[in-house]
Amino acid sequence: MKKIYLYCLIASILLVAFFLAFFSAREISLTMDELAHIPAGFSYLYKNDYRLNPEHPPLIKDLAAFPLMFLNLNFPENHPSWTEGVNNQWWFGNQFIFKSGNNPDQIMFFARIPMIIVMMLFCWFIYFWAKKLVGEKFAILALIFAALSPTILAHGRLVTTDVGAAFGAILATYFWIYFLKNPNWKNLIMAGIVLGAALLIKFSLILLIPFFGIIVILWPLLKTGFNWKNLAQYIIKAICAGIVAVVLIIWPFYYFHTFAYPQEKQIADTQEILASSPWKPLKNLCIWMTKNNFTRPLAHYLLGLLMATQRVSYGNTVYFLGTVSGGGIKYYFPLVFLMKVPLGLIILMLFLAGFYLLQLKHLRGIHLRQCMIANFELLAFLLFFVIYWFTSITGNLNIGVRHLLPIFPFTYLLTVCGVKSVYEKLEKKKKKVFLGFVGVLALWYVLSSLLCFPHYLSYFNEAFGGPKNGYKYVVDSNYDWGQDLKRLQKFVEERNIQKIYVDYFGGDDVEYRLGQRWQKFDPKKEKPKGWLAVSATFLQGGVGKPIKGFDQPAEYYKWLEEYQPVARAGNSIFIYYIPEK
Repeated sequence: MKKIYLYCLIASILLVAFFLAFFSAREISLTMDELAHIPAGFSYLYKNDYRLNPEHPPLIKDLAAFPLMFLNLNFPENHPSWTEGVNNQWWFGNQFIFKSGNNPDQIMFFARIPMIIVMMLFCWFIYFWAKKLVGEKFAILALIFAALSPTILAHGRLVTTDVGAAFGAILATYFWIYFLKNPNWKNLIMAGIVLGAALLIKFSLILLIPFFGIIVILWPLLKTGFNWKNLAQYIIKAICAGIVAVVLIIWPFYYFHTFAYPQEKQIADTQEILASSPWKPLKNLCIWMTKNNFTRPLAHYLLGLLMATQRVSYGNTVYFLGTVSGGGIKYYFPLVFLMKVPLGLIILMLFLAGFYLLQLKHLRGIHLRQCMIANFELLAFLLFFVIYWFTSITGNLNIGVRHLLPIFPFTYLLTVCGVKSVYEKLEKKKKKVFLGFVGVLALWYVLSSLLCFPHYLSYFNEAFGGPKNGYKYVVDSNYDWGQDLKRLQKFVEERNIQKIYVDYFGGDDVEYRLGQRWQKFDPKKEKPKGWLAVSATFLQGGVGKPIKGFDQPAEYYKWLEEYQPVARAGNSIFIYYIPEK
């Protein structure tokens, strides 16, 4: 393939991804986490005060908020959501975006642009590393998987940390492996800087630390065998890289974000947030660090890490396969992965797994150590894959496939490496057949993504009924995150509906969108008549069968099963007309 054609193909794929994300983002309402992330990020840059949303690191929120600094926005610094209480992020977010004289759609538009840029850089980097591993032609396949993934398109256009976390995981891994293979001080510092940046994106990337710790021991053992001196040098350099991450990246970032945060309030907030923390030694350490001017930036990082860990341990209310529960379900993430990833990729992965299982009998005579050295990147990918999957399955936070996004880039790279390896093992006649098979699956993958536009949040593959039927299996950020309120507004205006009851799940504001037409109600106490709109997350939570031990209200929407929705706003808001009787 001539270089010019190759570059045009790469540019075309990236441009398609950009336009899919950009134009679909303009149509969707404020989603749940954006209500907290956008105002929090703005407050960090505008006030240098980190009282809001400490359970997420600041980097992605900073990027989203940066364009907002040029919009002359009103900041409600005298509102009780800012001056009183602890971490009133949802209340403040609604006040800042919808009730302070700002333009909500303008805020959303400019805050999402940096997120789309991050997504594009992530996709380009997947191609960049794939090219080094498998060459230019096979790397195109990895780029297609990344750039046209419905899940990446869904979350890459939103002000959330998930696609950023995927980028941080793969970028930090690249520089860490490069440092291991070339352990000079320049590469050490670069690896530490990128690791620090990754740890400022999402707290789940703390898993990079044990992952890097394992491969920093594994690499010298593979290269030179058990040599204490060599192993110690690698461990010391890895520790130095960790110090670089903390001293040059994490501490300065958190200092910038907390120096105007009144120390007395930070102490009081930390004590209240950690009052029920089960990790008493870490809790006491965090509070002690908050009282010291030098360590209080790191105390705030530790606070966020403890909050995130505590949430994973305690879990959440979740609708899954017709039931409602309040804890973790071990098979939740594997099944959601199978539901949300296009079938073209799943079939290809299963084919490759089957092919290599059949090849196990031919492994005799292969020098395992040399094979592991030659394919160290793939070994590292598999290791992170196992660590992240194990943590996700054993945790109790079951709120969306987006939490698996850090494994997506490793999945793509492993897959294309497998494709090239199989291609090279086949006879000449079979090579074309195999490439045709891969091409058909890739085309299926692309069509699945294009046909889903612009409803990427509600994407489910064909085996599970597609975007229209995914709500039957699982909701929340897998299907309904509040993205369709603007579409409900359009429906109400076109039908000239004067009153509609709305039970909305999301970050947008129903009163702002519908004004006097909106009628609030409590589904646990009343059965409204006339027009009714219900978000899929609330609907399924109210019809799902509670599992044993679930002690919250349940089955309060069972009565709605007597009626069929007359329409939907997008895929996620069900619209009914309940006649008077």
